[in-house]
Amino acid sequence: MRVVVVGDELAAGAGDPKGLGWVGRVAARTHTPTPATFLTLAVPGESSSALGSRWEDEAGRRFSSEADNRLVVALGRADLGAGLSIARSRLNLANVLDVADSRRIPTFVVGPPPGRAADAERIADLSAAYADVANRRRVPYVDTFTPLATHEQWLGDLAAGDGLLPGQAGYGMIAWLVLHTGWHAWLGLPDDAA
Repeated sequence: MRVVVVGDELAAGAGDPKGLGWVGRVAARTHTPTPATFLTLAVPGESSSALGSRWEDEAGRRFSSEADNRLVVALGRADLGAGLSIARSRLNLANVLDVADSRRIPTFVVGPPPGRAADAERIADLSAAYADVANRRRVPYVDTFTPLATHEQWLGDLAAGDGLLPGQAGYGMIAWLVLHTGWHAWLGLPDDAA
């Protein structure tokens, strides 16, 4: 199994003193009959438009005709700073999911987590839009915004850093949400594999 994760610096675990990020923590708790290969393709500050332009070529180089290829789309908050409309963000994700579906690549989507308090409402709207796109296509979606927006440990982790990137505890919380929101079912594994 090859699991390709496309996303921004949050997918890469930037700011995590252990260097694992949420992807490393999820990989460590994903027990498959044959060990899975996790490949993270991250571009800092990447919008959904930029991700949509590159994912197929970059992921295609890592997929193998002899493997069970899987795609994780890890969406960040860069669309807000890039001035993209919610409609454009929705369309960008829809295009990625539709192309992956046409190539028969099972896909899993992880939404943007909370960041600056001033952006909370906009991130909530973005997350809800992404969730709707994924749900309409029956693609698993992990809402990281709603459960973390008022979580004291998440907010403390952000405040201890630059206000945008979580530290060790924050990445652990994202990993927990991924592992407990359909991850094992998506991989065809029993839930007790966590």
